[in-house]
Amino acid sequence: METGYAKLTVRFEDPFWVLLYERFGGGTYEACKLLFGAEPGDQEVYAFLLENWQHLKFSPPVAMEGPPERKVNPKRARREARRAVRPAAPGTKAQQALALQREEGKAARAHKSRAEREAEEERKFSLRQEKRREKRKGH
Repeated sequence: METGYAKLTVRFEDPFWVLLYERFGGGTYEACKLLFGAEPGDQEVYAFLLENWQHLKFSPPVAMEGPPERKVNPKRARREARRAVRPAAPGTKAQQALALQREEGKAARAHKSRAEREAEEERKFSLRQEKRREKRKGH
């Protein structure tokens, strides 16, 4: 007897939240994409699926080859889930703009300090060269 399973992924595709519901079983794969306006909570997703299960429009079944996924260590799964939930960048557009401004300032400072360091090295080199020329003159 072959078992089937389902996978629900919630992600943000600007400007909407998207639920991707995938089901595997009997050597086939089917998917359904649902759009949400605001970020849905766990309870909202669960209630929506319970109420609208019969009306979901899945894609035509696609034949699958072999097992779709290997088993993942529970600690690794928890760690990956935590990484997926944690925002990669600051939340608001203002915070993102400020972060971008900081990065640009950081790059500008790095460029300026590198130019100053190279100018100082050039100055020291020219002083050494001048000193060598003076010694060769014999004065």
